[in-house]
Amino acid sequence: MRVVDLAGSPEMMGRTHGTTFAPEIRRYTNERIGLVMSGLWSGGPMSRSDVLDIAESMLPAHEAHSPELTAEMLAMADAAGITGAEAIIVGGFTDFVDTVRAELGGNHPQPVIEDDCTAFIVPDNRCNGAGFYGQTWDMHDSATEHVVLFRVTPDDAPAALVFTTVGALGQIGMNELGVCVGINNLVSTDGNRGVVWTNVVRDALTKPSADEAAEAVLKADLSGGHNFHFFDADGIGSTIEAFPSARPIEVLADDPIVRTNHTLHAETTALQGPRADVLQDSSIRRLATAQKMLDRDGIEVDDLISLTREPDAICQVSREPYHVESAGAAIMRPKTKEFWACWGLPSANDYEKIEFS
Repeated sequence: MRVVDLAGSPEMMGRTHGTTFAPEIRRYTNERIGLVMSGLWSGGPMSRSDVLDIAESMLPAHEAHSPELTAEMLAMADAAGITGAEAIIVGGFTDFVDTVRAELGGNHPQPVIEDDCTAFIVPDNRCNGAGFYGQTWDMHDSATEHVVLFRVTPDDAPAALVFTTVGALGQIGMNELGVCVGINNLVSTDGNRGVVWTNVVRDALTKPSADEAAEAVLKADLSGGHNFHFFDADGIGSTIEAFPSARPIEVLADDPIVRTNHTLHAETTALQGPRADVLQDSSIRRLATAQKMLDRDGIEVDDLISLTREPDAICQVSREPYHVESAGAAIMRPKTKEFWACWGLPSANDYEKIEFS
């Protein structure tokens, strides 16, 4: 796992991010823009200028959401040699294509529907008094090489450990107060020219509690669909199926919460894009497998590492035609401020314990 320190003002952190990975960010950005232009992800072929026009129109929503994070994103973009519009696409691709499809009225072709991530919150009472948040991070296999972990120390916000990909502000993480934030991808049909999920994750990681992090997501002007998860050092947790126009929330109680890539609430199911039977079956099977493995007491980190490595459902290996794989994983214990991360397939790679300093 590549671990990079980002510290100081938003502009300083963004410059460090962009300078460190400039060629890689430019390459990854062009790959993502090419996918949108092809029409495979977005409902119809588009010119590069039309793609960037939509992304450019989303910048005011980002500025309104968080001037600090927008400043960091734009400084990263400038240092990497990309535009602010391109930063929105490389940083929040899955939300951006939700937005584009809503604009074009296009379908989401089944060969490119993503089936991304198995996430779980295990309450304190199941873990000898100190619960866990964890997940695999599943994505198209071309994203694996871009995985990185940032140790961020902002001037005016809590320090955090942030699992992400180059060019994206944050995808999964825990701040120094023990607030954990994670995600699963959901395919929405109500995309909006709002804020991409990676900026929303980083904003949630500035909050002092899981409840306040959840409230930040409930209030955000979202551009696409994700399931957001929250857990903190006081054992408070929740999950939100967060679409631009619907956000049902479920609060953690005595049993673990597990989520994969299909909606579980009627109001979000009505907004969910079509899913191929094989992917729906995968999502249901991963959900059931994780629930079964977590249905006991005395759970420790090694049990959760084994869960992410489970070979028959959870640890996904790239296959035709979808090429989705478990490109990494993270496990956090907020009460003890412990964070473990794995690059690439958990079944083939070791976890590393990452310290805040």
